[in-house]
Order: sequence, then C-alpha cells, then structure tokens
Amino acid sequence: MKRYAMTIGLKPDCIDEYKRIHAAVWPSVLATLSKYNIKNYSIFLQEPENRLFGTYEYHGSDHAADQRAIAADPETQRWWEITDPMQVPREGRAAGEWWAMLEEVFHLD
Repeated sequence: MKRYAMTIGLKPDCIDEYKRIHAAVWPSVLATLSKYNIKNYSIFLQEPENRLFGTYEYHGSDHAADQRAIAADPETQRWWEITDPMQVPREGRAAGEWWAMLEEVFHLD
C-alpha cells in the first residue's frame, strides 16, 4: 500500500456546489475507484485560501495503469466534466498533472 496526497485550488463561487456534490458522489464513480485499488480517499477544504487537499491509499501493483483505467471510465469522465471547471490547478504542478502531487515526508500509524 502506498499513500498519495495532492492539492488544487477551488473557485470561491463553487464551494457550496462542490461540497454538495461530494456529499453524494455517484455510486458508479466510487465503484470505479474501488475497482482500481483506491481506498481511504478523502478531500479536505482549506478556507479562506480555497485549497483542496486530497489523500488516498493505493492497494494495487500498477498505479499508472489503474489511473489510466479510472480516467477511461465514462462515468468518471462525466464526473470530471462537472468538477474540473470548479477547480484551479496550482502553479508549479508537474507537466500533465491536474492536481499537484505532494511528497510524503512523515507518517505515523
């Protein structure tokens, strides 16, 4: 198992809607995440900076392949068509990243 963390901005006028839709994420999107080895996934909001922080555990053996499979899922694509316009990618993220990935520097179980 490997932990991943990431951050992205959230448009101020989208905060309420972002919270509302994440209170009832589509079951098909959740099933796809589970199918491709994503567990213990959380998203936190920091206000007033309007910064989202996401973290999840990956329980598979090929993260890149599973991420491609998630991205190819039609329901996940529809979900992202709703959520992506609400987000503001962070400066300094790596090429090809939407959410900027973070390096784990400490963990305690």
